[in-house]
Amino acid sequence: MDKKTIVMIIMDGLGDRPSRILKNKTPMEAAYTPNMDYMARNGISGMVYPVNTGLVCGSDTSHLSLLGYDPLKVYTGRGPFEAMGLNMEVNAGDIAFRANYATRDGKIIKDRRAGRIEEDTSPLSKAISMEMDGIKFSVASGVEHRAALVMHGPGLSEFITDTDPHENGKEVHRAAPLDPKGKKTAESLESYLSRSREIMDSHPINMKRVSSGKLPANELLLRGAGRAPDLEAFSKKYGMNGSYIIGIPMIRGLSRMLGMKEIKVSGITGSHNTNYEGKLSAASENVGKTDFILMNIKAPDAAAHDRDPLKKVDAMEKIDHALGHILGKEDQCLVILTGDHSTSSVSGEHTGDPVPLVFYTAGQRVISSSMFSERNCSRTGFSMDSGNVMNFGLQLVDRLEKYGA
Repeated sequence: MDKKTIVMIIMDGLGDRPSRILKNKTPMEAAYTPNMDYMARNGISGMVYPVNTGLVCGSDTSHLSLLGYDPLKVYTGRGPFEAMGLNMEVNAGDIAFRANYATRDGKIIKDRRAGRIEEDTSPLSKAISMEMDGIKFSVASGVEHRAALVMHGPGLSEFITDTDPHENGKEVHRAAPLDPKGKKTAESLESYLSRSREIMDSHPINMKRVSSGKLPANELLLRGAGRAPDLEAFSKKYGMNGSYIIGIPMIRGLSRMLGMKEIKVSGITGSHNTNYEGKLSAASENVGKTDFILMNIKAPDAAAHDRDPLKKVDAMEKIDHALGHILGKEDQCLVILTGDHSTSSVSGEHTGDPVPLVFYTAGQRVISSSMFSERNCSRTGFSMDSGNVMNFGLQLVDRLEKYGA
């Protein structure tokens, strides 16, 4: 390879707001991050707005945008990405959902995560995978309570509502059509869910959990219905081969859908216990072997959703230490360091706030920030929407064709 490898490191939920627990600092401002600060001082530092200014984005839409795909044109729902991330087959016309194994008491959801079930739920998923009325329902298990459902059959529609009430103590929602095209799909799904409840209620896994005083996983909550989008392959779009180092199923699924190849690292998960050193070491080892590496690190977002700014500080410091594996390779690679969106560790929710961004490589112009943080990176005055990040990085390493004569 005669051109530099682009390494895009996306720290999920990176941006934040000040909290009292951190003496009115954000987790990024409170964390000790000498490696990130070094890149901010010696790179092009600024802020990035996920998709559009002020838009509150999910990880799926913001990752699409950071990779140069306009989610306003191609996004059809999170379900297909989640399903493909669990190595499920998702074909044209199939409808896929994100799913949670939950605890249901009557019609009320007692716990949306079934007590964060630790057992392997694959036997449950196999038991409730079936064919009904000419439609095949396939379920696959993810980490803990997470799962995905794919409906295979003719005439299906993604225009149906979630069954997930998104809160404990609420009734399970009925699948309902959002337009006339969704009527058949909603009716078929309701029949399936009714049968699956019977199976789960009497399944040995749940009988054992109940007898030992644990919450049963007796409801499959569904959200994010989507039809597999028609996405241009990454290699065709950019003339580069792409690789990924990702633990969470949704972004793994997106990467697979784009035709990227996995760089495997043991022990990478979507939880707080990510193998930071393994991820960054693997990225470093593959510089020069592939054109583009996408990395997602979920821990900052998970900590913020738990409203734990101290845990987010800890995650930032561990990521920073692991970044030592990639520093020193600026002659061989461009590092794009940013987040997909902001997640407030005060409210536990995503926000529309912009996120710090650094482009770091040898031989580039410098727009310096003294520290990699919201406050300091915003002071440079350099900013862009996430849809422009790829193009800006490509031109830094001479991979972008000239526009015009």
